[in-house]
Amino acid sequence: MKVRIIALFALLAILVAPMAAINAQGGKTIVDIAAANDNFTTLVAAVKAAGLVETLQGAGPFTVFAPTNEAFAKIPSFVLDYLLKPENKDLLTRILTYHVLPVKAMAADAMGLVGKTAKTVEGGEVAFTMLGDALLINSAKIVATDIEASNGVIHVIDAVILPEITLPEVDPLAVTGNIISAGSSTVFPLTRRMADLFRNEGFAGNIEVASVGTGAGFERFCKAGETDISNASRPIKASERDDCAKIGREPVAEFFVAIDALGVVVSKDNDFVDNLTKEQLAQIFSGELKTWRDVNPSWPAETIRLFSPGTDSGTFDYFVEEIFKKDATKIINAPGIQLSEDDNVLVEGVANSRFAIGYFGFAYVLPNLDKIRPVRIEGVEANEANAESGAYPLSRPLFIYSTPAIMQEKPQVAAFINFYVTNVRSQLGSARENINYFPVSDDATNLNKLVWLAAVGE
Repeated sequence: MKVRIIALFALLAILVAPMAAINAQGGKTIVDIAAANDNFTTLVAAVKAAGLVETLQGAGPFTVFAPTNEAFAKIPSFVLDYLLKPENKDLLTRILTYHVLPVKAMAADAMGLVGKTAKTVEGGEVAFTMLGDALLINSAKIVATDIEASNGVIHVIDAVILPEITLPEVDPLAVTGNIISAGSSTVFPLTRRMADLFRNEGFAGNIEVASVGTGAGFERFCKAGETDISNASRPIKASERDDCAKIGREPVAEFFVAIDALGVVVSKDNDFVDNLTKEQLAQIFSGELKTWRDVNPSWPAETIRLFSPGTDSGTFDYFVEEIFKKDATKIINAPGIQLSEDDNVLVEGVANSRFAIGYFGFAYVLPNLDKIRPVRIEGVEANEANAESGAYPLSRPLFIYSTPAIMQEKPQVAAFINFYVTNVRSQLGSARENINYFPVSDDATNLNKLVWLAAVGE
């Protein structure tokens, strides 16, 4: 289907340029072109495992949105191994054919579909949107276009997109046993909410949810081996994965459950701070700028009071990474800074001083807008649209972690995680007290479900 476009030639030139050298492929089919390119070895292996080689060598025409090896590498290796098993051929086929349109759609056609959807060979629909100058299919960026074949065209994408995946229905009344989780104070209210819902729907066991900070949570999970689920406001570190491996907890199963915007806040009584840059935040939280007048000559010559999450907090780790390029020494040594693992302590500390500033997860910002006020960062407000698009400079992913071994040995853990990833989106949003996070994309939700299937071996 051809859709007329008017003024996008410059953008299309940028999109096409990276793969221009392989665009003229003569009489080669889509499979021939992919098999001859080292960037698509994982895709070709998957196409062979699914028995789709003959189909994609057929007359077509087809449009294939082809994930690179790097795109497939974003999926845990144990999940890829699961998909390549002969017994999972049907699911693999669904995923691969979700990347195929039953028409030949060149870059201009895809651009003309922005804001619309298109039906795939799998039967589901994909959506086309723009993020800045990037064209997206679902949540994947199209990084190269118009690689023509004798039976269609290939466009290259930087992530695997997924059709709707449905998990087995959970009956909490039928689930027994106890569940232990610990970790991020930011994820704590969300996991506690999901635990409350699980109990409300009939689960009679005990679910322990402890707020100890992301780092301490991984200590309990990967070193002590005493928890079933680790809540985290940052991805697990390589060193933490190594610790898990040392006690036999590998592979680690990661579930991306929400997006948090880290709020930089001042007191409601503060009527002068309206916007700060990341550079100014670094100068403020290192103590380099000691008074508000040092930040802006028109602001009061009053000492800045600093409030920060403690060093065991994933919020602290995230702030240090974004503002101090992973060097925590400056903020730790800032004169007079007050550190706390309890976000409520930080809220009260900032609220009680017109000249204070602090930061924490937005779950603790929105319920307290009667006494604190979020500050724009780089001129961008922390809201759902800006967090999902990545426009807000201090937005971050939130996770829960477990392992296939735990989920298989403790069916109650697998059941709870199933319930969690299936229902979490309904619990997000500013209308719900302390659960003011933003939902992940459909692709991320379906990846969570795929990870669950691979972890439990279903």
